[in-house]
Amino acid sequence: MRSHRLAVAVVAALLLTGRAAPSGAAEASAEAVDLRGSEIQIFIENDSFGSSDQYYTNGFKIGGGVPADKVSRFFTRPPNALLDAITDGASNHFGLFFGQNMYTPRNISVAAPQPNDRPWAAWLYVGAVAQSVKNDHLHTVEFDIGVVGPPALGRQVQTASHKLVDAPEPLGWDNQIRTEPGILLTYLHKRRYGEISGVQLVPHIGASLGTVATFARAGALIRAGQNMTGFGPDGIEPGGAMLKNTRRQEDPGRGQPHEWFVFAGADGRLMGHNTSLDGSLFRSGPSVETRDYVYDLLMGVSMRIDALRVSVTQIRRSEEFYTPLGGGGKQKFYSVNVGIEF
Repeated sequence: MRSHRLAVAVVAALLLTGRAAPSGAAEASAEAVDLRGSEIQIFIENDSFGSSDQYYTNGFKIGGGVPADKVSRFFTRPPNALLDAITDGASNHFGLFFGQNMYTPRNISVAAPQPNDRPWAAWLYVGAVAQSVKNDHLHTVEFDIGVVGPPALGRQVQTASHKLVDAPEPLGWDNQIRTEPGILLTYLHKRRYGEISGVQLVPHIGASLGTVATFARAGALIRAGQNMTGFGPDGIEPGGAMLKNTRRQEDPGRGQPHEWFVFAGADGRLMGHNTSLDGSLFRSGPSVETRDYVYDLLMGVSMRIDALRVSVTQIRRSEEFYTPLGGGGKQKFYSVNVGIEF
C-alpha cells in the first residue's frame, strides 16, 4: 500500500508544482479557472462489451481542456515545445488527462504464472496535451508520465469491478510486470477532406516514443453525416481527443444545435516496443514474442445534442503476439466516449 500512496503523491506534486500559490483571497479569485470553451472528455474501453475478458481488457481516460498556466511547466513544456516546432503559427490549446490501461492473459482464473500467454500488466498515467487546428489540419502532441506494475492499481480496479458485476475474480495479478516508471511522447497529425454535411475522409499519421511504447502509425477514416465537427470520433489513444476551443473556433458545424455521423476506418502500427507484451526495458520478467505490425479496424456512430456528445466505436485488433504454443489471436472490444462542452 505504501507504493500506491507514493505513486499518487508523486503525480499530484508534478501536476500542482511550478506556480507559486496566490498571496491572498483577492488574487486567488482573480486567477479562477475559466472553463468557457473547454471540453471535458470521458473514455471507457472494455472487452466485456464484446463478450470476452482477456488481453487489453479495460481502459479509461478522463480529462479535457485547461489553462496551461494552472499546470506545472514540467508537463506543459514538452508537448508545447514539440508542437511549436511542427506547426506554422496556429495557436496552441492545452489539456490534461488521467487514465489507466489493464492487460491480462486469456484465463484470469489461474493464479500460477502463464509464460505462454500475455503478461498481466497495468499502466497508470497523467498526460499533458498541446493541440492546434488550422486549415483542416489537426496537430496533437501528448506527453504522458506514470507507472507500470502494482502501483498502477490494476489488481484493485479489476477485482473491484468484477465484484460489482459478479464476474470471475482475477487471480493472477501476483505475476504482473514489475514496478517501473513510464514515459511516453506522442505526435498525431490528422487532415480533413470534405464538407461538414455529406462525406469526409480523414487520414492520419503519427508516432509514439517512450519506455511504455514505441511505434509509428498511419491510417484513415471515412465518415458520413450532418453538421460534422472535429476529425472523426475522439479516441482514448494518446493524441486522440479534441480539446479546449478547437471545435468552437474552427468548426462551422458547431454553430448547429445537433450533429451526427457514422464512420469506419483502419489504423496500422509498426511496433518497436510495447511494455505490456515485451516486459520491462530494465529487468527480466514476464514477456511474449510480439508481432512487428498490428492493425485496428473500427466502425461506429457519433451524435451531439447541443453541448453533449456521445460516440460508440467497435474495434477489431489483429494478433499482437505469439508463443511456442501458438498465436494470441485477434481481439474485439468497444470504446465509449462522452464529451461535454462548456
